[in-house]
Amino acid sequence: MNHNASTVALVNRLKFKHLALLVALDDARNVHQAAEAINVAQPSASRMLGDIEEAFGFLLFERNARGMQPTPLGVVTLAYARRALAELTRFAEDLDVKRKGGHGQLTVGAIMGAAPDLLAMAVSALKTERPLLNIRILGETSDQVVQLLHRREIDLALGRLTSPLQHNDFNFEMLAREPLLLVVRSAHPLAGCTSVTLRELIDWPWVAQPISSPARVLFEEELARAGLATPVNLTECASIFATLQLLENYNAVAMLPESVVRDHVRGKLLVALPVEIGKSLPGFGILTRKGEPLAEPAEHFVDLLRGVSRSLAREEAHIPAPLPAH
Repeated sequence: MNHNASTVALVNRLKFKHLALLVALDDARNVHQAAEAINVAQPSASRMLGDIEEAFGFLLFERNARGMQPTPLGVVTLAYARRALAELTRFAEDLDVKRKGGHGQLTVGAIMGAAPDLLAMAVSALKTERPLLNIRILGETSDQVVQLLHRREIDLALGRLTSPLQHNDFNFEMLAREPLLLVVRSAHPLAGCTSVTLRELIDWPWVAQPISSPARVLFEEELARAGLATPVNLTECASIFATLQLLENYNAVAMLPESVVRDHVRGKLLVALPVEIGKSLPGFGILTRKGEPLAEPAEHFVDLLRGVSRSLAREEAHIPAPLPAH
């Protein structure tokens, strides 16, 4: 069989149920659990996997005492299956919205820590203009939204690149920088201090983002520059909401974006400590996949993000908005 004929044969044999099984196996690494996830019997799932591997002509998984581990070619195939299934799911959802009289769908990944004002204002403007547009917002940290973008589970992201080589896969347009603050609850013994150093804070409990996040990397760099080790009493938490809840319930310290804690500080639930930190954190902005044009709703949302970003920058600098042209 020549190369073209074998490609056609592979395409004809693969079904989306096969892709769903591969994604479920990648998540569970167990045939029984994967079968349950896609609602088929285990023997059927085993036969489907055998059919898929026969169609590809190589093993996707190695079976051993530890379970199922993807082979090198399996890793590539599983990544494709996940992307293809995500594309089909989004297409079906978009079609369903249009069938019901809606106007499409937009799925955005966003770092909820650094961009709540910008995101909320842009989404509000978009929903005012297009109330029937279905909008989904996913993610919390930059590493999460970049992964979602890579898997094609979102149209675009509001975040930061998280590794030096990601510029090869994604376009990045910086929108703003975000001041970071060290905060504690108002009942914390350090809340009334007019002067405190990072060294004095190390022995207190801390809540920090996972090590894969840019903010955590910056925090560790700040500690290294000060000759300090990572706090021993540290809770890792990717959720901004959960971090705020933890801060309000015990004497922990956390490094959070100013826009996130602004209302908590004004309401005297939290206190910002007099420590300068995080100046070198790179700005956040719009992330899109290279070589893939955005659909019209996504393009329009990007324009709104740019406009809101400029407006917020003018407010921060106390610069009046330009007068409309006559």
